[in-house]
Amino acid sequence: LKVKNTEEKGEAAFYGPKLDLQYRDVYGKEDTLITLQIDFALPDKYNLTYMDEQGKEQRPMVIHRSSAGCTERTMSYILEKTQGKLPLWLSPVQVKVLTITDEHQKFAQKITGQLREAGLRVDLDDRTETMSKKIREAQLEKVNYMITIGDKEVDQKKLAVRTRSGDVKFGVDPEKFVEQLKKEIQEKNLNSFPV
Repeated sequence: LKVKNTEEKGEAAFYGPKLDLQYRDVYGKEDTLITLQIDFALPDKYNLTYMDEQGKEQRPMVIHRSSAGCTERTMSYILEKTQGKLPLWLSPVQVKVLTITDEHQKFAQKITGQLREAGLRVDLDDRTETMSKKIREAQLEKVNYMITIGDKEVDQKKLAVRTRSGDVKFGVDPEKFVEQLKKEIQEKNLNSFPV
């Protein structure tokens, strides 16, 4: 694979040889992402055996791998690298629908349902709060897209879409918006995801 690697003597390999995958965090500090280690000690300690094809007892090797820790470390790495601005395909909440008043709830619920039916992860914020507060909270949550629903959107059956970076587009067709998001998810644009 031509992956840069080094052999390290005297590392903390207590049971046998191990393989570590290292990475540098946003501060340049090296950290371990994944560890695989062959354990020659525990099979002896617990007298572990298995029967081979000839019916003879054999001593197994135990392999330690950090699958659970790896998930946590990988997520930490991704969140650090993206500063929480996850690409659309990875975001837990991809779109947030925000209503200006209670009168806009019916259309907002319809749009929320349409987005969910398309397989998108959507939250509806129909609280009685100011729009600026709802937008600020959604931006702090680093939601990819915010849809604001007011009189104009209800009358025209169109959307006002705000990106996480603050760009706003008015008069967006709901079906075209869904197509755009599906395409963005399908492409899994890794350019927006520095690794």
